[in-house]
This record gives sequence, structure tokens and C-alpha cells, in this order.
Amino acid sequence: MKKTVAIIGGGISGLSAAYHLHSMARKSGEAINYFLIEKEDRLGGNILTEVEDGFIIEGGPDCFISEKLAAIQLCHQLGLQDRLMKTNEEYQRTFILWEGKLHELPQGFMLIAPTNFSSVIKNSLITPLGKFRMAMDLLIPAKRSDEDESLAQFVRRRLGKEVLERIAQPLVAGIHAGDPETMSLKSTFPRFKEMENNYRSLILGMIKKKKLFLKEKSGKESKSKYTTFMSLKSGLSELTGALKATLKPEAIITRNGVVTLEKLIGKTDDFISDYSLKLTDGRSLKAQAVIFATPAFITAEILKGIDKELAEELLSIPYVSTATVSLAYRKKDILHPLNGFGFVVPEIEKRKIMASTWSSIKFPNRAPEDKLLIRCFVGGSKDEHLVNLNKPEIIAMVQEELRDIMGIRAEPLFIKVYKWEKSMPQYIVGHEEKLKRIEFHLSSHPGLFLAGSAYQGIGISDCIKSGEKAAKAAFEFLHSKNYCF
Repeated sequence: MKKTVAIIGGGISGLSAAYHLHSMARKSGEAINYFLIEKEDRLGGNILTEVEDGFIIEGGPDCFISEKLAAIQLCHQLGLQDRLMKTNEEYQRTFILWEGKLHELPQGFMLIAPTNFSSVIKNSLITPLGKFRMAMDLLIPAKRSDEDESLAQFVRRRLGKEVLERIAQPLVAGIHAGDPETMSLKSTFPRFKEMENNYRSLILGMIKKKKLFLKEKSGKESKSKYTTFMSLKSGLSELTGALKATLKPEAIITRNGVVTLEKLIGKTDDFISDYSLKLTDGRSLKAQAVIFATPAFITAEILKGIDKELAEELLSIPYVSTATVSLAYRKKDILHPLNGFGFVVPEIEKRKIMASTWSSIKFPNRAPEDKLLIRCFVGGSKDEHLVNLNKPEIIAMVQEELRDIMGIRAEPLFIKVYKWEKSMPQYIVGHEEKLKRIEFHLSSHPGLFLAGSAYQGIGISDCIKSGEKAAKAAFEFLHSKNYCF
């Protein structure tokens, strides 16, 4: 009898799960059947690349972080190593909008803490008093407590209010679309708490980590192949397309969601042997294991019929909506020097965009030689309502912001708007404990597994890793001594 795994959700997490399950079955010679079920008419989820008039436009994420190796490793496994693309390092600087002007983020600033004091001292973004308060981190004792705290509490405690408002908040909003006042330090940036525990000072910890990184980098030639942010030459859809190409076509079911999941009691006392999935087209599929690679609230809806408490825990993971707006211009029409990767906007500035990436500056070959591609981000935890505006309103709003901030008055060649409703999970304080409760409830349902951005990381590499972990768990479950065929 063939063992069957149903994978619900065809984003990067579900594709990763299907790919790794397919690979493990092929290597072991096991007859494992699988289905990848996606309610939309395409695979890839938030990863969406479009090509128009020589422009490569990312609707969702535009890169992954090389420090987290899962994406790089997967690209090598798929034969995409020659397609990997670095950022333009000559433009490796980020700006922060403050009091209506763009200030360069101090060099050596690693998200929330400086590693280069001379750069901070010369920088105009932080006041002399703010710089003095930041330096107090070198003297402030470590907080010896395992209790979770918000990112905002941590930054204020270690580095002061100015660093929070002018640097940490806009940078974190650009990554997580979240609010530092509610974000869990443990679940979003655990390494900062580890640094405080290990080095007492966050700044000392960052400096030592940077020295270690540079030493390792200089000793390993292969490290020079990668920059902090990486992409693929034709966009991130190369990755999802390559994953899809490895799967059996008959195993991919699109334009179909899962309406309900039902437990079918097995013939032995040892285990539940089957699950029945009802699809939106009326079909029913039977599987011995099910991997949920869907947003937590979708997973909750499917599971509420078999475990109300598990569904409630999943439903309590909040999500926010975002939108990206890409604008194409002629180079000659833009007077701004575009001498960096883009800028982020602190909440206190009261603007209607969170950030802007200068896409064709950040990565090569994103626009024809005489053209430019700029991308803006709308929504997030503080301005989610803006995503609900109609597209003409969003376009007018973004153009007004670019005119005020960058002086761009030219009419774009074209504009692309991509709305991502409830797409960004938020790891609020207590997230780690919530995951423990979810795991506890899930243990009552052998054969059910979770993957995706809602649990242990929102980045592409995190999602790839979670898909692989779920696939391995499902594979091992099907081979466990308790399972009866």
C-alpha cells in the first residue's frame, strides 16, 4: 500500500516540503505518494516575479539573507548556483528619513547596534545626547531574566529612545512590517538577548561577532561569493519554478483549497491511520500524514472541526497586510543620486510609506541600462488600512510621497501594485510559549505537521527550513513502528 502525504499550501514552505519529501522517497526507494494542494492558480505564494519591457519586478520579497544558509543550499541542490546574484556593493548604504531629510544609516550599524563608533559620532541622524545614551550600553548591566520582553523595551533599555525611534523601529518595520512595542525579542531577534547574556553589553557583543565574522570570511574564499542579500538573476520565481519542476505534475493540485479535514479511525489501537481531506471542488483525498504550509489562520479554519483549542491557538497568531508598489522611470528624469539601496521611514515621521527600495540599484539587471526601477512599501502594523485603498489611490499616494521625499516629479513609464492581505505573521511577546501550546495540542494528532512563516522565522530561508523539517518529520512518521498499514 502506498503511503500518502498531503501538503496544503503551495508557497515556498509547501514547495520545500514537497521537494524534500520527493527527494527522500527517491533516495530511499520508498513508494510514497504526495499531493501539493494550492487554492490559487499558481505556486509560489508571496514570491511573484514579473517581467515587463526589460524590467524584472518582484511583487513580494526580492531577496534572501545569505547568513541563513537554507536558501543558498537549496539553490545548489537545484542546480541554480550559477544563477545566484549579489547586490551592487558599491551602493551598499541605507538611508533613514528623519525630519524630512534622508540621513545615511551609520556604517557598521547591524540592525539596532553600532559596531563602528567613529561612523556613529560623525553621523547626523542621532543627537549628541542620543549618542551618549547609546554609549551607556557599555556600562549598563545585563538583565538576568529569561522572561520575554518586547523589542522596544530591549532597545530602550540598552541603547535609548533615539535609537529605537530613528533606527530600530523603521528597520524592523521594513523587515517584519511589525511594531517593536509588541514584537517578541525572543522570537524575532534572540541573538540580541544572547549577546546581552554572554557579553553584558550589546555593543561589545556586536563588535566581537563582527570581528569573528570578518575573520571567518577572510579565511574562506567561498564566502566572497555571497553578499548579505542575495537573489537570482531572473528573480526569485526562478527558485519556486525550479522546485515545481522537480515534482510530479500529477501530484500538483491548484485552484483547490481544503474545506475540511476529518480523522478516520484506524483498525488497530496503536494509531490513527488516515485523514480525509475534502477539497473545494468536492473531491476527497485520503492521506496518512498532512503538512499544513498555510497561514496559521487558514490552518485554524481547517483544523477547528477536530481540535477547537489547537485552532484557537493558531488563530491567535496575528497577521498584517502590506502592499508593494513598483515604479519604472527613465534615468534622465530622476535627479536624485540614488546612491544606496533605498530608505526606511520611522513611524514618528507620519508618512504613508514604510520604506523604498531602489531595486535596479540594489541588484544589477533589474531594469534596462537607461531606466530605473523603484519599489515602495505600504501598510504594516501601523498603517494596514492603507492597503485597503483602491489601486489608483495607492498609486497617487506613493507618487506624492516620492515627490516629497526624493523630489521625483516625472511620470513613471508604468506602475505595478501588489496587495498582500494578511500575509505577514507577527511574533508578539509570548510567541515562544504559544508555540509550545500549539505543539502540545498537535501531539494529540499524530501525522499532522506545521510549516511556514507563522512559527519560527518569516524569511525565505526560514520557510525553506520549516518545509524541510516538516517533510522529514512526516517521512519518519510513516516509517515509525507505531504506524500500521
